[in-house]
Amino acid sequence: MAVGRHPRDLVVLFIAAAVVVLCSLAARVPVVNPVEAAIFQQFQQIPPASTMVWRVLSWVGSWAGIAAVAAVALYLKRIRLGLQCAGAGVFAWGLTWAINDLVGSRPVPAELLDAAGVRLVGPEGFAFPAPHAAVAAAMVAVATPYLLKARYRGVAWAVVVLVAAADVYLGNSLPLSAFAGVFLGWGIGALSHLAWGAPGRRTSEAAVRRALERAGLSPVQTVPIRAHLLGPLEFGVTTEAGDRLRVKVVRRLHRRAGPWYRLRRLLASLEVEDEPRLSTPYQETEHEALVSLFAQRAGLRTPPIVLNCEVRHGAPLLIRRQIDGRKLANLSGEEIDEQLLDAIWIQVGALGEARIAHHDLRTKSVLVDAKGNPWLLNFTFGVIGASAARIAQDLAEALVSLASRVGVRRAVRSACRNLSPDQLEPALVYLQPLALPRPIRKQLSDERYVLPDLRETLAEQIDRPIPTFRSPLRPATVVGLLLLAGAVYTLLPQLSSMRAVIDSLWRANWVWLAVATVTGLVAIVLSSVSIIGSSATPLPFWRTTAVQLAAAFTGRTTPGGVGFFGINIAFMERLGIRRSSAVGVTVLNMAATSVIGGVWCLIGVLGIGASGLLQHVRIPHGWPVLLAAACVLLAATAVLCSPMGRRKFVRPGLRVTRELVGALRQPVRAVQLFGGATGYLVMSGLGLAATLAAFDVHVPVLAVIGVFMIGQTLGHIAPIPGGLGPTEALMIAGLTALGTAPTVAVATVLTMRLLTYWLPVLPGIATFRYLQHHGIV
Repeated sequence: MAVGRHPRDLVVLFIAAAVVVLCSLAARVPVVNPVEAAIFQQFQQIPPASTMVWRVLSWVGSWAGIAAVAAVALYLKRIRLGLQCAGAGVFAWGLTWAINDLVGSRPVPAELLDAAGVRLVGPEGFAFPAPHAAVAAAMVAVATPYLLKARYRGVAWAVVVLVAAADVYLGNSLPLSAFAGVFLGWGIGALSHLAWGAPGRRTSEAAVRRALERAGLSPVQTVPIRAHLLGPLEFGVTTEAGDRLRVKVVRRLHRRAGPWYRLRRLLASLEVEDEPRLSTPYQETEHEALVSLFAQRAGLRTPPIVLNCEVRHGAPLLIRRQIDGRKLANLSGEEIDEQLLDAIWIQVGALGEARIAHHDLRTKSVLVDAKGNPWLLNFTFGVIGASAARIAQDLAEALVSLASRVGVRRAVRSACRNLSPDQLEPALVYLQPLALPRPIRKQLSDERYVLPDLRETLAEQIDRPIPTFRSPLRPATVVGLLLLAGAVYTLLPQLSSMRAVIDSLWRANWVWLAVATVTGLVAIVLSSVSIIGSSATPLPFWRTTAVQLAAAFTGRTTPGGVGFFGINIAFMERLGIRRSSAVGVTVLNMAATSVIGGVWCLIGVLGIGASGLLQHVRIPHGWPVLLAAACVLLAATAVLCSPMGRRKFVRPGLRVTRELVGALRQPVRAVQLFGGATGYLVMSGLGLAATLAAFDVHVPVLAVIGVFMIGQTLGHIAPIPGGLGPTEALMIAGLTALGTAPTVAVATVLTMRLLTYWLPVLPGIATFRYLQHHGIV
């Protein structure tokens, strides 16, 4: 079995090391976080009848487990695997104790000493990180490349999670120690792959040649053509019969066919049909061969399929006839004449007539031969019997791809010459970032301006209106959001006491709760003032306020608040503002709110620290903190100085900074923009203070606002609708640090979020429907 090394292991090693370092800094704090202690107590509530099962699981990460795994591998004649697993397990065991000597054992919380039925370690404290979890994770990380089926890998990692849980249940470690142990083992596995290599990391020329010989193709010459870092390898092959072939080696399942991509599409805010579900790389090649054959039968130009086979113990191969030519991505705009553009659109139109969707119409997927004829490649995500929506997506992808080479005007004119307005109109709704895959959008130099221009130009040429804004909420998103909300609002009270939380709610002062509800609505009005200040074009106040109320529905129920941007952009387009300017307004508003939130976070942290309220919180210091800060600074500098960093962060950041400075030069706009953003955040923070007052808790208002700012700003970084989960956890931790009882803190935060953040969603739904009916959005 061929082995090699992969750059991905370096990334894994860096991530694992960073997580272990951060967890080590947290473990050096002499006081255990109350939330972590509460999670530990919940594990202790598992019925004692299962203790034997947990003990057996813990043996997996012990010396017995190391010996058993090595013995099984040697019995199966996997000598290399057995030695690597044993070495990784021993190294993980030794490294955990070395880290424990450096960081120190974690103390047993005082509240656990008096608790009944809690399994605890001796007076020396909990080990950090958890050795059993680290050993199990290290052996599984080493063995994963040898497990050919994805479900076996999933089972192996599930065992690692159970071993970590067993460490917590048996009282050997706290949750943070188990978490760090898993990442430590993962990093050790990556280090082993880098040091000794692992299967599946490369497919050599000799391996491809042997696979072709077994398939009966008799290769005479095999020449590597392309070696992409993450994509498939390609080889040029000449056979004894004189046939020239092109062999594609699919080493890994394409990202857009994997589970993480499907999860992201599930949370997307537009009804965009997904790619076919592909379970293995071999199925990916079989699917591409099948769609290519159907396209060829429909009369499209695509290189003929010769064979689909597999390298022994390795990657699958897709073999085609070689067609000489150049990719459209390698042609300049001057080399692409109108005749070639027409020929491309004829091929795209033929795809639609055959009910075949390509779903990856990048310029790299079009080959132009010596006679100037286009050939379509890469049917990995093709669909036979495609719906009208899929075909419309193809048209949008083709428009974007051609516009990236010849410009918006030429791309639209050529499309209009070959396709009717009725065919092109459905593509309008997909000419926006959320509807286009990232590889399609990456072709554009500046999608923020090109995509709106392309959409408006197409609508003008075919004399069709730009589609109205549709609700971004999908049934799957509603179900997922409700399940997530149910989990958060059920589990968080469990960390203190569900009965005590309910009793606190019944004793709450309903007048203060009404005040908190009003603050949530007033905050929406203030956010409309900020939006007005973001726009150089005057916006009507009451309609803008109504749109912000509707945005409480569209924005708070979508990941990253994408519905907020969508409805505001649609509203401004209806007022005659070009889409590029409308996008600039929303980005400027987001930037101003982020700046204000960051400043308030800093003020809150410094102010709370100076007030002396945090008597029992100790911030780690010393050389480990300096080392971690230096590593983070170096990593950030490297990212910002890279081409990707300059393109994704530096240039957009400079552009937004210039717009912020421009707003500051206009006093009225500056007051509206920054004053509205400040008012929105402060008023929302007062909602938390009012809810605390309802529970008869007296904490300085400025400190409460500081806690709100930190939770609101950092909690919404996670791509979860409304920041549900992280936001609540951060606010509860902040109030607890201020001295509020955990039970009251949980009741206060959950009530505040329900009244001020989620309750306005209901009038937001009605307002959204009203605005839709009257054509305002």
